[in-house]
Amino acid sequence: MTDSNDRPLAVFDLDNTLADTAHRQHFLERKPRDWDGFFAAAPHDPPLAEGVALARESAQECEVRYLTGRPERCRRDALDWLAAHGLPEGRVYMRRNDDRRPARRTKLEILRRLARTHEIRVLVDDDELVCEDAERAGFTVVRARWSAPSAALKVAQEREGRT
Repeated sequence: MTDSNDRPLAVFDLDNTLADTAHRQHFLERKPRDWDGFFAAAPHDPPLAEGVALARESAQECEVRYLTGRPERCRRDALDWLAAHGLPEGRVYMRRNDDRRPARRTKLEILRRLARTHEIRVLVDDDELVCEDAERAGFTVVRARWSAPSAALKVAQEREGRT
């Protein structure tokens, strides 16, 4: 299943795990939600110290990968943000621009695919439903509880499949 030369993976979410989205939540509290505004503000997210420290620490023993519900059109901003905040290099997995499935489905699908060829040491995510489904599937999970929860973001992740 895994190559003995491969390092295990530590998989990190972005929003509210590494990046503090509080300053852009207002875009999701409107009717209709302003998704373009929400994602356009992402490059200005302050880093979350606890998540960043855990990613750096994990990189000592693991290959770090990033798994986000952000759409593919946000890739350049995400890569630039990770580099600007000194996060470990690692592949970034994003949802297709037209994919509106809940984050827990899209993320679990990618985790299972990765697990076919790599040991996944840990998933770090703030979305409780993602964490629960990943644990049920046998993955080790660290819940990112170091950011303020957002009801609007939770609805977006589960019902609208937007992040």
